[in-house]
Amino acid sequence: MTEPDAAGAGRNAAAPGPDTDPGPGPGPAATALDSAFFAFSGLAAIWFAVLLFQRSLELGLGHIGFLIVFWAALAYLVLPRVDRILTQIFIPDYFMGRTRTNAGLFGDAVNLAFLGTGEQLRGALGRAGWHLADPVTLSSSWRIVSSTLLHRSYPYAPVSPLLLFGREQDFAYEQEVDGNPRQRHHVRFWRCPEGWMLPGGIACDWLAAASFDRAVGLSLFTLQITHRVGENIDAERDYLVSTMEENSPEISVQVIKNFSSGYHSRNGGGDSIATDGDLPVVDLARIPEEAGEQEELAAINRTGSGALSRLPLHRPAPVVFGAVLVFLRGVAAFTVASPFLARFANGPWVTQLLGEDSQGLADMGSAYAPASVSLTVFAGVEAVLAVLILRGSNVARVTAMSLSCAAIILQMVTVFSQPGVPLGSNLFGYSFDILLILALSSSRARIYARMHGRRHLHRRAQQTG
Repeated sequence: MTEPDAAGAGRNAAAPGPDTDPGPGPGPAATALDSAFFAFSGLAAIWFAVLLFQRSLELGLGHIGFLIVFWAALAYLVLPRVDRILTQIFIPDYFMGRTRTNAGLFGDAVNLAFLGTGEQLRGALGRAGWHLADPVTLSSSWRIVSSTLLHRSYPYAPVSPLLLFGREQDFAYEQEVDGNPRQRHHVRFWRCPEGWMLPGGIACDWLAAASFDRAVGLSLFTLQITHRVGENIDAERDYLVSTMEENSPEISVQVIKNFSSGYHSRNGGGDSIATDGDLPVVDLARIPEEAGEQEELAAINRTGSGALSRLPLHRPAPVVFGAVLVFLRGVAAFTVASPFLARFANGPWVTQLLGEDSQGLADMGSAYAPASVSLTVFAGVEAVLAVLILRGSNVARVTAMSLSCAAIILQMVTVFSQPGVPLGSNLFGYSFDILLILALSSSRARIYARMHGRRHLHRRAQQTG
């Protein structure tokens, strides 16, 4: 068995820098409050799916729209959250050579290790013809969907997030096949925590998971639309190493034989994968760093953001989506309260604009003044919460989820205490609150809020110090 020297590997390991510092993760465990929100949203999502299915049966199979919404709710709301809850209970959270999906399922196998800095790694990949993948944003997600449907090339297409060391990959690289975004070679990279070693005491700076996307299809475990991975992940591992060796003769490669037992398994999408268990360790210590810096600048110019940083400096999609839902909830409350506003605005211009209906609005506003005032205040609070959530306020995030939980519980109590109330009487409002909690209780939203909280405390400490 050929193994790299552990002491030598430690000497070659670079100290964490701005581009490689793993930074704060989500912590060893979510707080009790976050865990409660997480579990509650999963249970509420299951009930929502039951409501949708019941409604589709009531309307008949001719209403295909409800069946489509039911599939979307099941695939993107219910199953991922249920999987996440169950895997947190039954799957231990320590390194076992496999990545994890956001739903907690086993993802791609860790089949590569690297020694060197981030610049050296990116420089070697760039010379080998690999492209840095764009971060997952609303814009890049829409572009990969349209490129896949229209068969247009997208050599920087984003890759789905996988977790290692409790966090998403730092960055990913890919090679598109024949200008087809449905098929591509790709590899994800994670910076190892400072002082961390592989089993057996072997040091490394980066771990990676390389695989080949062969087609687009449905995930076996979540029914989501995703790329399907080729079974022979060893071929993809060896392909990446060979491209780097051909274009960067300075590198050296040692292989840890039987690093893990050879196995046949499935990844988080349900695709079969097979490996012999060997782990190549690629030493990049003699590679210049300038090429990697140029690659980073090119990525920032292309995307307008620091694509290489895993830290959520830009707002994650769940945060933006949750803030929009909070704002829309305020708009809905303000709309309901509008008759009260019409009561005070009942002037000649209102009469000319609305005619005889203006008096009816005024009378309604007068009759329901207390409720209208409360709704108007609530609308203002929601607008403030939406802004604070976008700015990374954890208090605002928790407050918004608490309001949604209260609304869901109130509807449940109403349904079960009044038999005459249909189970799906407020399906739209219920789905609104479910989506809000699912978005703001996600790991990306939680980490984003906590990151901003820590930075705020750090700035205050610097100012007072």
